[in-house]
This record gives sequence, C-alpha cells and structure tokens, in this order.
Amino acid sequence: MQSLENQLLIAMPSLDDPYFTKTVTYICEHNENGAMGLVINIPVRITLKELLKQIDSEQPLKDVSNQRVLAGGPVSPDRGFVLHSSQPGWHSSLSLHDDIMITTSKDILQSFGTERAPKQFIVTLGYAGWSAGQLEQELQKNSWLNTDADKQILFETPIELRWQRAAEKLGIDLGHLSSEVGHA
Repeated sequence: MQSLENQLLIAMPSLDDPYFTKTVTYICEHNENGAMGLVINIPVRITLKELLKQIDSEQPLKDVSNQRVLAGGPVSPDRGFVLHSSQPGWHSSLSLHDDIMITTSKDILQSFGTERAPKQFIVTLGYAGWSAGQLEQELQKNSWLNTDADKQILFETPIELRWQRAAEKLGIDLGHLSSEVGHA
C-alpha cells in the first residue's frame, strides 16, 4: 500500500456523495488502519474572527478578521483543527511534512493576529475519515484523483478555486470531465 499522506484528494465530478461533491481534501494520515484528512474548500458560516470571539473576546484580531473557517469533514464537526506552515515553538503541533503541521490545541488560536502566529494557516471544523481499505476502494472506483500537496493551493488559492486548481496541477480541466461513467 502506497501512503497518500501529504496528498490532495480531488473529488471526481462523478462522486455522488453530497458531502464530498467538488471537494479537495488534504490527507494528514494514511496507513493500514485507514485515513484521515481535512477538506480545504468548504467554508462554514462563521469567520475566524467570530470563532475567536467565542473562545477569547480579548484576542487581537487584525489580519484574520475575514478569514473563513472550513468544514474539514463530516466526522466530529465540533472539533477544530489548524493546518499551518511549519514554525518552531508549537510543541502541540504535529509535523505532517517538511513545511506543514497540524494541531488541535487552542494555544495556536491565541496567537492569531499577533507576531507569533504561523505565516500561513487554515482552520477547519471536523475531519474526513476512512476505515481500513475504504479509501483504496474509492480510488479504484475512480471517485478521487490525487496529487502531491501544494502549499499555494492549501494556503493561498481562494477557497472557491481550490478544486479547479488542484485538478489543473494534474493537467486536467474538470469542465471537460463528464459525471457520467460507463457510457461510450
């Protein structure tokens, strides 16, 4: 089994799961026990500023006020995750790749709007999870494309363009793909 860690999963137009339609998912962990990832292109109806006010009303909020919080997946939607650029000093963050870390700790949230904050980050609520072998089966059914993760897509590309840009990284124009399968 080849690990899909640090890969982007790009939903094919034929994927009929209503939650994952036109999504891009960053795979954080993938092993013989299953996989875990964060959807990076479905905003929820709360901004980071609103989320931070719920946690700590005294927090400085410059530079993050309009950033959207994302729906990371249908599992544990009340649990927050922060995917961020690597930066020393975050002992509760787990390094996923040379330049990408993840945390569920609130301490990083308290840095937002300050000089201590990671240069790049996204905040999600919930995660996507697959049981052992499930993701591999979905890949065999052509539900997903995959490509190496790209920090520009993760952190700099506007949310509404991430699905398209991830596919373009593979040289694919999703507008030319049909959602119909098995018809010649």
